[in-house]
Amino acid sequence: MSFKKKENQKYYNPMMKAIGNYHLIEPGEKVAVGMSGGKDSTALFVMLDMLSKQKRLGFDFEVVPICLDMGFAMDITPMKELVEEKGYTLDVVDTNIAKVVFDIREEKNPCSLCAKLRRGYLYSRAKELGCQKVAIGHHLDDAIETYFMNFLFHGKMESFEPMTYLSKTEVSIIRPMIYIEEKDIIRFCNNKELPVIFNPCPVDKKTKREEMKQLVDSLASDYPLIKQRFIQGMEQEVRENEWYLSKKS
Repeated sequence: MSFKKKENQKYYNPMMKAIGNYHLIEPGEKVAVGMSGGKDSTALFVMLDMLSKQKRLGFDFEVVPICLDMGFAMDITPMKELVEEKGYTLDVVDTNIAKVVFDIREEKNPCSLCAKLRRGYLYSRAKELGCQKVAIGHHLDDAIETYFMNFLFHGKMESFEPMTYLSKTEVSIIRPMIYIEEKDIIRFCNNKELPVIFNPCPVDKKTKREEMKQLVDSLASDYPLIKQRFIQGMEQEVRENEWYLSKKS
């Protein structure tokens, strides 16, 4: 396996920059990758696998792929085959999340509860497997959308951080693709012909986040540098709870 120049520029260099700037991965760590079958988590797994096998970070670390069975009728065979092709075994965690959210609770706005339950299962399983970090597939567009959601609905001018330590489970959540745009992740998956599994959730593409995605796309069409300016703004040491390069976990 080798890195092509364009792949370095678009994917691996930004990922390695994020990992270095925020100390997302340290030597010898076991890093769980939360895999849903979607483009983001699939691309994240493949990129981290390449960095690990090529030792591009200058040290060894271990990748541990984990998938939650949400209780939907979802064929994860393509995901399993990809993981096995790379030399791993996909750890599948059985859950009843779909039943709890849609049948028992009958949530009208199910995303919050669903996300909370998913995080609980994923982080606990990662801890059981001896992982110090849990990598999730949030990218630059997700960070900007979260910023606008917090601003418009909660009056907070903040987004999630590249790394968050969870004292309850004693693992850290990391977002190695924080500098990578969604359009580049789509291109990566297409170029690599990676399997992307259809999301069976009944409210997929019908959420407030989808509205924020459309807002950001609209702004980007008028202000092409908005995403780069977002990174610059969040990395300045101006406010607490925002990104800055000297921040440690």
